[in-house]
Amino acid sequence: MTRQAFMARLREGLRGLPPQTVTDIVADYEAHFTDGEAAGRSEAEVASALGDPERLARELRAESTMNRWREERSPGAAAAAVFAVLGLGAIDILILLPILMGIVATIIGIGVAIIVAFFVGAFMFAAGPFFDPPGGPITAVLGGIGFMAGSASAGAVLTIISIGLMNALVWYGRLHYRLLKPALEP
Repeated sequence: MTRQAFMARLREGLRGLPPQTVTDIVADYEAHFTDGEAAGRSEAEVASALGDPERLARELRAESTMNRWREERSPGAAAAAVFAVLGLGAIDILILLPILMGIVATIIGIGVAIIVAFFVGAFMFAAGPFFDPPGGPITAVLGGIGFMAGSASAGAVLTIISIGLMNALVWYGRLHYRLLKPALEP
């Protein structure tokens, strides 16, 4: 994404905020692009590092309304802050929660399959030689060891994926906490 496209989408998302606030935010993100270009990064790399401009605008709008509420402490400012944070949360609930539930269900399903494969391998290893399998008892023992090793490897990969998912969720939660923290403090 180019600098102009990023800034246009950011300005569009910030529409409705006070003009001085929009000017300050836009100047800050223009500085990110200027600093990135000075460091030898392309516009696309800087835009990618900054993230989705629509999502960024929603977070900045929520932060701006929270700041307004801290300054004014009026019912109108409080309502605007609540609706801004709820709007941010509604996207999480309507879009991200079903995706996250699908990912978690898939991870659990794969985990169960890995455990079953490990026990199938253990059964092949322990009982296979007594059932006269094709290829002889050595085939059963080696096949059982192979199943157990493969399922242990798959379990390790699944663990790494699960840790990455948890780290992403913690990062995402910190973004929202950063917005809510000033309202929670006395």
